[in-house]
Amino acid sequence: MRTTISVIKCDVGSLAGHHIVPKPILEMAEKRLKEAKEQGIINSYFVFNAGDDLELLMVHTRGENNEEVHGLAWEIFQKTAEKAKNLKLYGAGQDLLKTAFSGNIRGMGPGTAEMEIEERPSEPIVVFAADKTSGGAFNFPLFKIFADPFNTAGLIIDPSMAGGFKFEVLDVKENKKAVFKCPEEMYELIALIGSVDRYTISHVWRKRDDLLCAVTSTSRLSLIAGKYVGKDDPVAIVRAQHGLPALGEVLMPFLHSFFVEGWMRGSHWGPIMPVSLKDSKCTIFDGPPRIVAIGFQVVNGEIASDDDGKPLISDLFDDPAFDLARREAIEHAAIMRRMGEFEPARLSSEIMEYTTLPRILERFKDRFIPV
Repeated sequence: MRTTISVIKCDVGSLAGHHIVPKPILEMAEKRLKEAKEQGIINSYFVFNAGDDLELLMVHTRGENNEEVHGLAWEIFQKTAEKAKNLKLYGAGQDLLKTAFSGNIRGMGPGTAEMEIEERPSEPIVVFAADKTSGGAFNFPLFKIFADPFNTAGLIIDPSMAGGFKFEVLDVKENKKAVFKCPEEMYELIALIGSVDRYTISHVWRKRDDLLCAVTSTSRLSLIAGKYVGKDDPVAIVRAQHGLPALGEVLMPFLHSFFVEGWMRGSHWGPIMPVSLKDSKCTIFDGPPRIVAIGFQVVNGEIASDDDGKPLISDLFDDPAFDLARREAIEHAAIMRRMGEFEPARLSSEIMEYTTLPRILERFKDRFIPV
């Protein structure tokens, strides 16, 4: 039996600005997924939010890109967006860029990360979800987790990891992909993924046996819509332990904050802040950019649950061990905002072409004359 883990997210509307998913929206999604489980479409689920993004975690045995599973997510997003409009929530349905569902939700606005696996004797999974940033935000932590021996001791002392890992890199502008092997092509990999606006890690495999280790969402809303409609707010699924990086190694990159593109109006560099689910709301300058992490076990095609059938979910960043990163994020946010709208606080002019700035510059183009 092969098990599929699907994480599909969408900004369907937020309370008081681009801030948080309100309770009625979460409850609607929870109710529909409960019905879908009873109907046998999915085996188990968990609903949560990353800032103003509604996150649907579904575990099933239907494989990736399944029409019923994707159709279920699309139905939920449409109905919750309608509820959001009735409540006059901000940005209601802003990620729903298409109207007609054609069997797959990819390319329609919502972000998707899916992983079909053969379950190991023990299958620990970590799901990351970020808000106010882009898919390239996962480049740095995924490199640290699967290629940096200073982060992941198993690369040195675990024989099952000694051969290294392979990274699939997507060029989001050219819609092309390439695979790089580490450690032998580490420098070439960094040369690409350091440009987070263009190159995004989409998959990671263990090199010796092609075991799938990690997947990310890679959709670019601005490239789909042809204009700025919001940041991509990516999700990622990472397998841990048993010949892969340990849970502590998966979380280690978040001991410190690091900078990601996005933040206010998708136009600024900002420090990412690892937070608990209860603190997953974006406030200061619509941020700082937030990331949540949930851990769980997959067993026989579903999320391990307690005796009452409630999924056993660990809120991994709900831990004082990440207080340092949170404090750094606030300090770095204050430093960056002192710069106002001057680079490097604001994104480069090339990236700003995909924001609302070009509409402002258009008003002044005739003032410039040849020198």
